Amino acid sequence: MEHLPFYIALVMGLSTFLSVYFLVRASKKYITRILVIATIWLALQALIGLSGFYTNIETMPPRFILAIAPPLLLIIGLFATKTGRSFIDNLDIKTLTLLHIVRIPVELVLFWLFLYKGVPEIMTFEGQNFDIFSGITAPVVYYLFKKEYIGTGIMLMWNFICLVLLVNIVSTAILSAPFSFQQLAFDQPNIAVLYFPFNWLPACIVPVVLFAHLVAIRRLMEE
Repeated sequence: MEHLPFYIALVMGLSTFLSVYFLVRASKKYITRILVIATIWLALQALIGLSGFYTNIETMPPRFILAIAPPLLLIIGLFATKTGRSFIDNLDIKTLTLLHIVRIPVELVLFWLFLYKGVPEIMTFEGQNFDIFSGITAPVVYYLFKKEYIGTGIMLMWNFICLVLLVNIVSTAILSAPFSFQQLAFDQPNIAVLYFPFNWLPACIVPVVLFAHLVAIRRLMEE
């Protein structure tokens, strides 16, 4: 992906750091722990992405599973253990709501990558990706919830809708990737995520966004 303008990688990097920033800001007790884990994980993924390790797409299972499996297992572990649930219950769901504004620059990055043949059109807001709705509405929902103009029911509905939109783009991205199970976008596969810093999207931003929704849904359903 050496032919890409620098600003695309820059916005991708800043979006990643922004997602971590909001997660840290939502935490009251575990700021240092989150920063340490995030720093190690992002540095590791940067090294792997720069090495070209993910570009070998002939292996089975795909090497790219090393980018997505660890954060997903961490999320499962947090919800499955008493310590993890204690961490979850100390997070500020208002800040986690505002976190979703990160989806706006991410959608811009995906569109720019499409223009430079890094991802297919169906992964952009001009195709079948409506995830930008989540980013645009996040600050509005945050403000209304903070001022108590909307209640638990509206917040739950918004989180479920945005979660569905997230699942939609993630499934599209997976089925568009140049692996043996590819089903979409054969003329222009989703190759950008095989390279740094765009591998930070599935390795960090998507898990953080997913986690924010799951935490909010759990907390709101308990109220």
